[in-house]
Amino acid sequence: MTVIAFAATRRRVPLAAGACLLSFTAFWLAQRAADVSMIDLMVYRAEGETARAGGDLYALRTTEAHLPTTYPPFAALLFTPLTLLEIPDMRALATLGNLFLLWAFVALSLRLVEEGGHARVEHVRAESALWVSAAAVWCEPVWTTLRYGQINLLLAVLVLWDLSRRPGHRWTGAGIGIAAAIKLTPGLFAVFLLLTGAAQALRRGGWRPPVRHACVAVVSFAGATLLAGVVLPRDSWRFWTRMVFEAGRVGLVEDTANQSLRGVLARLLHTTEPGVWWMVSAAACGALGLAVAVAAALRGERARATLSCAATALLVSPVSWSHHWVWCVPMVLLLGTEAARRGGRVRWTGAGAVLLVFCSYALWWVPHGAGRLELGQNYGQMTLSALYGVTALGFLLTEVTRWRTSRTA
Repeated sequence: MTVIAFAATRRRVPLAAGACLLSFTAFWLAQRAADVSMIDLMVYRAEGETARAGGDLYALRTTEAHLPTTYPPFAALLFTPLTLLEIPDMRALATLGNLFLLWAFVALSLRLVEEGGHARVEHVRAESALWVSAAAVWCEPVWTTLRYGQINLLLAVLVLWDLSRRPGHRWTGAGIGIAAAIKLTPGLFAVFLLLTGAAQALRRGGWRPPVRHACVAVVSFAGATLLAGVVLPRDSWRFWTRMVFEAGRVGLVEDTANQSLRGVLARLLHTTEPGVWWMVSAAACGALGLAVAVAAALRGERARATLSCAATALLVSPVSWSHHWVWCVPMVLLLGTEAARRGGRVRWTGAGAVLLVFCSYALWWVPHGAGRLELGQNYGQMTLSALYGVTALGFLLTEVTRWRTSRTA
């Protein structure tokens, strides 16, 4: 029976591949019909051109929106190959690359969520990754990532490349370090690894692997940052002494697309700067989220630990645009897998609700755009424009409830 099931699974893979290709093709046509500008990709290209020309990276204003450079200088080094391509070719290759990264992200998410590694599981995972990718490309964070030509899927793949590996792999942490050198937010995963090692040391457990992984992340980050410092010394000095502290350069904090705690509070309080309210809530959320992630890691629940850390990073970041929330894909996979395994109306409802949040595009149903309309939203509109943040908080609080239940059981 096992042989028959294995053969049937192998026969279904081409069907799943065809469905995925069809969905991706329809997506590509929809993006072209929408005449997307891939504006962030154009910013990346301009950064690469400025780095090659030896210009002032952080004085750059480009595209019709006059967007600035916001990433560390190492990112600009990675963007320099974009300058070798014609713009239509660059856009096409960026879209193809992001579609491949989506498949890789889904495959790594399934590896993290599911158990086992034998041939049967690998073929089921390959088939599942294709079906899930075909659907995931239409959820709002993924759609918007490809629409803008963003690098969110690359960063997520680098992180999951580390955290979905077998425990103890010597290079675990390198992906996190490189991702943090491109954009600072993934650095929270290194903090999570270090805290996990410290917690295991207190329990007299195996603390060395997570601490070693955190050290690999720090060394990788430092190496990439030093490389940028050698190639772009002026820009590196300016970024690390000044620009890193200017969160306002990224965009309007109250923008509906900003789904971080800071954005939610700005809209709730009808202010352009929530100030101390944000700092206190971000500190509390950061402490809670990291505690939840470490507790899950100590229980051996790698998927929950990883997603708790990701949710925390997105919440406490000064700006978390809606396209940063591609972590919704493994979150839905985790909740759906648990509902399928254990059953129960509550689990299925939770998984369905999270899926609906990220596929409904509901945060765009509210007043937004020029004129800072977000500052005048009513409570219903503020609720819709806080859906991602509220969902992430709900996920963390659910983890707290599970942890307390397991402690009292």
